[in-house]
Amino acid sequence: MEKKKRVSVKPEPKIIPISMDATFFFERAVQSLDRFHYDKALKYFRRAVEYEYDNPVNHCNLAGVLSELGKYEESNDILKDVLDRIDPSMTECYFYMANNYANMDQYEQAEGALVHYLENDTNGHYLEEAEEMLDFLSYELERPAKLKTIKSREGLYEHDQARLLLEEGKFAEAVRVLEELVEEHGDFLAARNNLALAYYYTGHFQKSLDAILEVLNIDPGNLHALCNMAIFYQHLGRKEELAELMGTLRKTYPFQQEHVFKLATTMGILGDHEKAYQLFRRISRSNDSGLDPCVYHYAAVAACNIGRFQEARVLWNQVDKLENGSEIARFYLEQLNRRSDDRPLSLSYHYNLPFEEQFRQLEQSPESIPDQIAKDPLVRSSFFWALRHGDVETKLQVLQTFVYIGDNEVKEALVEFIGDPKEDDYLKKVAIFVLRTIGVEEPLKAHLDGTVKTVENSVHTTDLPKWEPKWQTVMETAHRHMHQRYDMIQQHDLQTLWVEYLSRVYPSVPRITKVEGWSAALEYLVAKMHRRSISYHEVASRYHTTVSTVSKNVKLIDEACGLKEKMDAILPKLWNVEKKGRD
Repeated sequence: MEKKKRVSVKPEPKIIPISMDATFFFERAVQSLDRFHYDKALKYFRRAVEYEYDNPVNHCNLAGVLSELGKYEESNDILKDVLDRIDPSMTECYFYMANNYANMDQYEQAEGALVHYLENDTNGHYLEEAEEMLDFLSYELERPAKLKTIKSREGLYEHDQARLLLEEGKFAEAVRVLEELVEEHGDFLAARNNLALAYYYTGHFQKSLDAILEVLNIDPGNLHALCNMAIFYQHLGRKEELAELMGTLRKTYPFQQEHVFKLATTMGILGDHEKAYQLFRRISRSNDSGLDPCVYHYAAVAACNIGRFQEARVLWNQVDKLENGSEIARFYLEQLNRRSDDRPLSLSYHYNLPFEEQFRQLEQSPESIPDQIAKDPLVRSSFFWALRHGDVETKLQVLQTFVYIGDNEVKEALVEFIGDPKEDDYLKKVAIFVLRTIGVEEPLKAHLDGTVKTVENSVHTTDLPKWEPKWQTVMETAHRHMHQRYDMIQQHDLQTLWVEYLSRVYPSVPRITKVEGWSAALEYLVAKMHRRSISYHEVASRYHTTVSTVSKNVKLIDEACGLKEKMDAILPKLWNVEKKGRD
């Protein structure tokens, strides 16, 4: 059988064409970098740039190799070109430039590039490295960096700032920061909770309640908001809702220490002291918070409120040890020593002295008021709270204290106070006097006599079209003699009485020949209005005038102003204040 001859088919050679594109050179560059062949990597990255000039990544890779080779200026030129001509949104270029400047010891330029990166970069890929470099630059430049915000932490920086303001007792400032933050970032629940807290500290209950409801509308299970809502239910007397919510809170066992602390203070405020004690003891036994004196104090308060006095004594001794002679610990230990029976005490959950004790101490040494209040935000908040929600006597005490503080927080609180139509007119007039005393000179809008009025920086009223120099001298002479011996309320009443007298008799004002006789009469009348012991002889001697002159002027002022009716109106407001002071 004849065999068939077949033609042998040779396999075609498999030739893989090399695509000389940007990807090819990029891969070769990476391989060279892995072998630490920087010169080759530089050459390949240059070729990649030639093939894809509009790709900013190629330029950044090229700049990176140049930086590795120590060619920092050339590297920065390329990075600037990327930002100027190719892709201005590549904010990471500023981070690379900052590294190059730092390597050239050009710290000012490095700081500028780094700040620009942090303030404009949204991704935060190099955030941790950037913050470390910022610390290094601050050390080298011997000053903090001029950083306003961190874009990738949008809101967190401002939130930290607001929390610091709250801790310092600068509540009005914190409110402004938090309101702006919530406006820009509506889902930032921590900011909303702190805004509710700031409103609460300043006594704006409705605003605080609205802020809490907004949080719960977004996150119904938010523990901070639920705790705040429970306190509001108690404040509003909504017993059924409070009982239901407290049942939920009692079954809650939070893991994070911050949540445990919030729940513990809430249960204490709501009167469940046993639950509060258990939670505070849980925190104090943990490694994270075992050395925090305020936790021991709160646990001691809870222990006292359930009659565990020995535990409370141990806990306050621990506070005393941690704070090297804590005034707060000493005060409450003394209260324990004074108790006459085994009934539980009723103490509030604040890491400070009781409000009445604060006033007693401040009255004894008013020069220490600014320092104490500046350092203790809880004390500050108690004053702002009392101004809005205290009784008349307490508000008068707060107004007197504000004279010694006189900071922007006080000024804002008083300006708001005098514009509130629900507040007593007498209190608002005292507040205006305080504002003038602490240096506020601009016209003030006040709600007085049922209408909004503009109060100019002048002692005379619309009933006095002019103010004579001798009238001013009478008032100044009386103030000078009374300054050390009379409080701010009494000095306010002196000024009010003098202006009222002049207004009632104008234009038939008696001729004032001897200023001291009128000043002495004013002090005598103010002392009588406030039930202070005084005689004609005493006041005449102090002002170097005669008893007959003082007596005559007292009678003139009394007849014109009807002081008996005035004292009947003012004394109910002042008597309790003065009685407390004497006690």
